[in-house]
Amino acid sequence: MTRTPVQSPAGRNGRPAYDRDSLLEVAVVVFNERGYDGTGMEELARRLGLSKSSIYHHVSGKEELLELAVGRALDALFAVLDEDQAPGTTATDRMKRIVHRSVEVLAAELPYVTLLLRLHGNSEVEQRALARRREFDHRVAELMARAAAEGGIRADIDPHLASRLLFGTVNSLVEWYRPDRGLSVKTLADALTAILFDGLHGRPAS
Repeated sequence: MTRTPVQSPAGRNGRPAYDRDSLLEVAVVVFNERGYDGTGMEELARRLGLSKSSIYHHVSGKEELLELAVGRALDALFAVLDEDQAPGTTATDRMKRIVHRSVEVLAAELPYVTLLLRLHGNSEVEQRALARRREFDHRVAELMARAAAEGGIRADIDPHLASRLLFGTVNSLVEWYRPDRGLSVKTLADALTAILFDGLHGRPAS
């Protein structure tokens, strides 16, 4: 696997200078490269160019780094669910908006969402994050059921299955989407939303 170059912020005398946010940014890169379980504090210290004691000045350990990272991804996704809606917005239009905005969040927080999607539940931090993911999925499924009831989407597919298929497609972007390859986030979000809700056949929806 090709490693992502890690740029150390310069401090006095050329030594790396980190705050908690920049330390977290590097830690997430390493977690995604090596796997969270396969990353020790020694490896983090080496990649950061710091002593372990310097890392402990900012966080209590790699568990806190993981919690901060996946919390950032989850908070951004839940913010999409909680965005204010114009009066009279249908559940179907809300679903389209949520899918579109979720693609934008994934692109903006790509390393953090990638880490979230690779959790296995091997620690309390991971289990809490997975519980929040299930809550997100449940809220989306409820909205899918409302969209089906109002006739905006097919009613013959279980809403929980439909929501998992929708977000399985969205989440698959972490495996291939790269911001530096010339594909704009808007183009990607527009195309994915159109395919998921309108399909690939016929003329575009009016």
